[in-house]
Amino acid sequence: MKREMVAFVLVLAAILAVFLGRLWKTTVDRNGSSPADPFRIAGNLYYVGANNVSAFLVTGPEGHVVLDGGYPNTGPMIIASIAQLGFDITDVKVLLNSIPRRDHAGGLAALQQASGATLWASESSAAVIASGGDDPDIALPLRTLTQIGILGFPPARVDHRFKDGDTIRVGPIVLTAHVTGGSTRGCTSWSFPVRDAERVLNVVSACPLEGAPLGMRYPEQGADLERSLRVLRSLPADIWVTSGSRAWGRYRKFVASKTAQNPVDAFIDPEGYRAYIDTAEAEFRQGKVP
Repeated sequence: MKREMVAFVLVLAAILAVFLGRLWKTTVDRNGSSPADPFRIAGNLYYVGANNVSAFLVTGPEGHVVLDGGYPNTGPMIIASIAQLGFDITDVKVLLNSIPRRDHAGGLAALQQASGATLWASESSAAVIASGGDDPDIALPLRTLTQIGILGFPPARVDHRFKDGDTIRVGPIVLTAHVTGGSTRGCTSWSFPVRDAERVLNVVSACPLEGAPLGMRYPEQGADLERSLRVLRSLPADIWVTSGSRAWGRYRKFVASKTAQNPVDAFIDPEGYRAYIDTAEAEFRQGKVP
């Protein structure tokens, strides 16, 4: 009788976990992937993401690059935003990722299918993206929810793996990969130049520094974050962004650009970049992250 009761409680708990997991996923996906107007940030760099999750388009004469794919249901939204800006999804030749989580890699499969683009990822991120989010560093209960499809995402084909410091080129577009772990092992920041009229601006797409996702822990995590802070601090940044659109002030800067004499100036924010790193480092020293 006691064993039967224990088994009953475990089954009930599993059913409840699945139900709550699906409810949580639906709520987060809906709130994080509401539509947002696409817009030009500077030169050939555009915002094509949702309201809370970033995605970027870098255009060039020999093909375009898309960085990040948002949630699974964000993929079609990104495609529509690219079209709204006057570009064709089939001209996207390369897909890149910052962090291999459902909210930033979930739409990559849809983008890949629509564009035929090749997908590049860091060695650690590649396996997670190809498996649809199954990361061995996630604690077992949450990993199980990923494996059964509740917290996972459509797997995408990873065509190429890069190492820290490698460059990805599409014609004149050149992006440098900086593997800056901490949030996940293979989280990748990107640096690249954009030209605004006569000036060349340094852009940095930084890995999240606010801490690791729920349930994400691995032995080298603290050391990785320490190194990532040093690397990001060393990168010159006129314009900076990150995968969470609120962190870099997407909407605030977009609104400011509407009334600025030069709309690009609203996005030039080296002080904000340094503050982003300083805040993350202070929290790290206080033991709040990862």
